[in-house]
Amino acid sequence: MEQEVYRHVPYDIDVEQALLGAILVDNQALERVSNILRAEHFYDPLHMRLYQVMVSQFERGGMILTPLTVHAAMKADPGLQEVGGHAYLAGLAQAAPAMPNVRDFARILHDLYVRRSLIRIGEDMVNAAYEAPLDNPPKAQIETAEKALYSVSESSKYGEGPLEFAESLRRMAELAEKAQARGGKISGVVTGFTDIDSLLGGLQPSDLIILAGRPGMGKTSLATNMAFHAARMWVQDTEAGAEVPRGAPVLFFSLEMAAQQLAGRIISEQTEIEMWKIRNGKFTETEWEKFVLTMQELSSLPLYIDDTGGVSIAQIAARARRMKREKNIGCVMIDHIQLVAGSGRPENRVQEITEISKSLKVLAKELDVPVIALSQLSRAVDARDDKRPVLSDLRESGSIEQDADVVMFVFREEYYLKSREPEPGSTEHAKWLEKMERVHRRAEVMVEKHRHGATNKIELFFDDRYTRFSNLAADGN
Repeated sequence: MEQEVYRHVPYDIDVEQALLGAILVDNQALERVSNILRAEHFYDPLHMRLYQVMVSQFERGGMILTPLTVHAAMKADPGLQEVGGHAYLAGLAQAAPAMPNVRDFARILHDLYVRRSLIRIGEDMVNAAYEAPLDNPPKAQIETAEKALYSVSESSKYGEGPLEFAESLRRMAELAEKAQARGGKISGVVTGFTDIDSLLGGLQPSDLIILAGRPGMGKTSLATNMAFHAARMWVQDTEAGAEVPRGAPVLFFSLEMAAQQLAGRIISEQTEIEMWKIRNGKFTETEWEKFVLTMQELSSLPLYIDDTGGVSIAQIAARARRMKREKNIGCVMIDHIQLVAGSGRPENRVQEITEISKSLKVLAKELDVPVIALSQLSRAVDARDDKRPVLSDLRESGSIEQDADVVMFVFREEYYLKSREPEPGSTEHAKWLEKMERVHRRAEVMVEKHRHGATNKIELFFDDRYTRFSNLAADGN
């Protein structure tokens, strides 16, 4: 009969002792590990308490950490007295490595802590799956597990701590070099819209960008156009061997529209075949050939669409991290923020939206990519004579405006004018026709907040036949 093998949780008491001993010998070692290591990262409860006391004493200043001073602070600790009190601490100092690399010790202990956390989460998942009551369905269990994994992921990032100004300058210089490599135009991800790219310098890494508007204004169309341009430009520049591609692979969370509908819009834009023809399959022979050729051309685009309904912010974060790791995505889009599932009660929706917007900003910084979130606006816009939106119109805004680095509104005056046609033949009707002609297929993108620069109003051409936005000059208008 084979002897049963028992597995022990991962830990290393020797490394814990070596690190504590190194700190007692050279107090400056604590400065080098404090941004990596916390007390809970130790496995031995006594070592947890010792480290916490050392950190507390060191932060107060004025006291040198020695076996004597630490023992004086922990005289009442029964665990320390049990292992020998001052003699144990003196032994740690004497056994400390002569030239320790304390940051390596700290990373070892931190990684062991992460492994223990993963084991605990795994056990909790198994137990919940076996014993879950009816009010804890599988979807809720998955979300709980994802949140726990997210928490471990957040705690497993080695914080840099404060940067010297020289390092901050070096990182800024890298952005300037990228812009120079792209012809001195943009440093971020290209949108394909000249004036938007010029104003923002492209979609900037770590920025949360809100794209808002009332229904019918074209938010989804504009976001889809941007996603397509970014993905196509990345392919073109990569194939051309560009040192710094202007575009990026894009992850698009479509919470309102199915993936095939978004793909249909892009095909319609590129083939100039109207959507109703694509949906009904009513092509001419020439259109069909164009459709097939465009399909083949676009099939290699690094544009990934997740159309899962009711996805939570924790799920968005987890999937974005995975796609960053697997596909090196350089841009995340969410259509739209009000459809992201919250974790609280529906009656506290404003607080949920606040939590979601803050989490999206954290995600942008963590992945170092631009995150573009579409947002609805309140009906207050429709009640005004001037329908152009302002920042206060952000629906269920919570802290959206505060968290965002950029807020852009999409506005098409033609949409409102169509429904207010005066009596034909009247003076008002002539004025209406004149105004309709002026705004026909025109759209405004109003950059109302720009944390890094100026705000402005940008005019674009909008072709509703193909749901396509484009630069005015490009369409000869």
